[in-house]
Amino acid sequence: MPVKTFLAISGSLRRSSHNTGLLRAVQALAPVGVTIDLYQGLGSLPFFSQDLENGAGPAAVADLRRRVREADGVIIATPEYNSAIPGVLMNALDWLSRPAEGDPVLRDKPTAILGASPSQFGTARGQLVLRQILHRIQTPVVAHPEVTVFQSHRRFAADGAFAGDDFTESLLRALLAELVLLTEHKSLAGIA
Repeated sequence: MPVKTFLAISGSLRRSSHNTGLLRAVQALAPVGVTIDLYQGLGSLPFFSQDLENGAGPAAVADLRRRVREADGVIIATPEYNSAIPGVLMNALDWLSRPAEGDPVLRDKPTAILGASPSQFGTARGQLVLRQILHRIQTPVVAHPEVTVFQSHRRFAADGAFAGDDFTESLLRALLAELVLLTEHKSLAGIA
């Protein structure tokens, strides 16, 4: 199997974020041949403005766009804020979906989504919103499994580290496997 590199983006800025912890768990569970790079610059992105799009644009945006472009796929872990996704994540998606210089880097980029929340529903509603946004951007998203970690306050340590359980770990492995398959399907289909 050729090496696959995925860029992981947490929609949370919180230092002890359960969603960032979930992405670290995905990193630890990655099979041989899969590398997961955790993006940590979400808070440094300026608010989206068409006035800033011209030319090279802001350095933080150019860096994120480059990293998405170079990755075989993207993994997005989203918290759920008011039954939707956080504003900082939407801001990043706005930057990544724009045709700046004719390069909307999320279009046709295989993507997996997941999330953790202390609620009884996990991030099911937030992920639905995220799926709708990614559909509009024309980003292929892994359909199954849906990883919505509920009651995350019981599954993560105070520092945000995932405590681990067999069921969730099996879902994370399956999500990664499906993302790998989606990237291979993209290659076979000749999508650039």
